[in-house]
Amino acid sequence: MSTTFIVAMTAGLICGFIVIAYFVALDQSQRATATNGAWAPPPPKTPLVKQFEALAKPLTGRLPLRATAELRQKLSRAGDPGNLTPAGFQSVRYSLGALFFIVGLTLGLLLPLPITPLVAAPLAGIAFALGGYMAPLAWLEQRISQRRHQIERSLAEATDLLTLVVESGMSLDEGMFSITERFHNALGDEIGKVLREIRLGRPRMAALEHMAESTGVADLHHLVESIVQSDQMGVPIARLLRVQATEMRRRQRQTAQERAAQASSRMVFPMVGCIFPVLWIVLLGPAIIQILQTIR
Repeated sequence: MSTTFIVAMTAGLICGFIVIAYFVALDQSQRATATNGAWAPPPPKTPLVKQFEALAKPLTGRLPLRATAELRQKLSRAGDPGNLTPAGFQSVRYSLGALFFIVGLTLGLLLPLPITPLVAAPLAGIAFALGGYMAPLAWLEQRISQRRHQIERSLAEATDLLTLVVESGMSLDEGMFSITERFHNALGDEIGKVLREIRLGRPRMAALEHMAESTGVADLHHLVESIVQSDQMGVPIARLLRVQATEMRRRQRQTAQERAAQASSRMVFPMVGCIFPVLWIVLLGPAIIQILQTIR
């Protein structure tokens, strides 16, 4: 490496630092001028997801309205993870797809494969990009299934608690508040959203119906429909809640019995695929060894 090259590199680095320092000082002076020399708090940092959303806006802005509505419904059923919007979720998918494409392209160039790198690198990049693009959607579906399972398991107990609170003379809102205090899971989060909507002025029954539609749980939907009908017809809600709780317990017991009946048929495949081959090897192995020795 020649001395001229080293001098040129050093001069370039010094000039770069000078330019960066100049723009930083200029930005600071503009802030001081805008605030008349007074101290101003630094602007809030933009989340990384919002930055991805801004970068991918030309792509996410062209999503069809139907796809956007379906994605918004899925995000609502998943509990709005990270307060993601449909555009933000799509930007995450595009970003992961691009990142995985680079990873796959790099692996295709570096790993020794039987095909040429010019063919392996694009194929690996496309395969990794598809995996990175579909991974957030699979994670979202898994989160929706998990929250639905939590709601289904907690709903009968929550209905019992709501029945006891209403039968003791308290209002339905107080019963829902007791559910949020007792259940720190998906059901408690959904009931908490309903209470916040009611405080903001939304009608109680409309908030309950929105919760039933957004969660997608059949038992919760039936319960909300019964509450709405009792409110419209003037039927005592405590009696209705008691009937609904009993019916939920019966359905849960029936579902458990069906799963127990299916357990024997599901055990056939592990036994045939895992236990029987090992058993045959243990029983027939010595005999096969003796036969082979006799033949030799």
